[in-house]
Amino acid sequence: MAIPQPSHSAEFLLEIRRLLHAPREKVFAAWAEREQLERWMAKDVPHHVVIHHEQDIRSGGRWRMEVHDPQKNEVYWGQGTYLQVKPPEKIVFTWSWTKETPQAGVVEDCPQTEVTVEFFDRNGDTELVLTHRGLASAKLRDEHETGWIGCLNELEKTL
Repeated sequence: MAIPQPSHSAEFLLEIRRLLHAPREKVFAAWAEREQLERWMAKDVPHHVVIHHEQDIRSGGRWRMEVHDPQKNEVYWGQGTYLQVKPPEKIVFTWSWTKETPQAGVVEDCPQTEVTVEFFDRNGDTELVLTHRGLASAKLRDEHETGWIGCLNELEKTL
């Protein structure tokens, strides 16, 4: 069975804009520092247990996090490589998920995609623009949109 390759058509491109009431250096740090990431990333589901195993935020550095969902008895692994890091303006990284369902012995992989997060100064506030490219289907785009909006809601609370 062939693995679906990501589509780069506009139909499967996700873009989210959010105005955050914090300086962009502070918002950038919330994406860059492991301790801050652990407060909001993948915390949109209150019962998630999130462990950030790797956070080497530099061009060529890697990131890796583990998300336990005890209600579903599933474990998700997010991982990727930082392609571009330009404090406090921009972060570009690859994104891929692996889902383990221990009781069924199932492992599912999502194709690697690319996320760009841009931080624009808006008179002391920060306009954050998140663009997620290469999602293989409308379903994946919609699922990622729900997840990212939830994460950004948590980010906003922590700022």
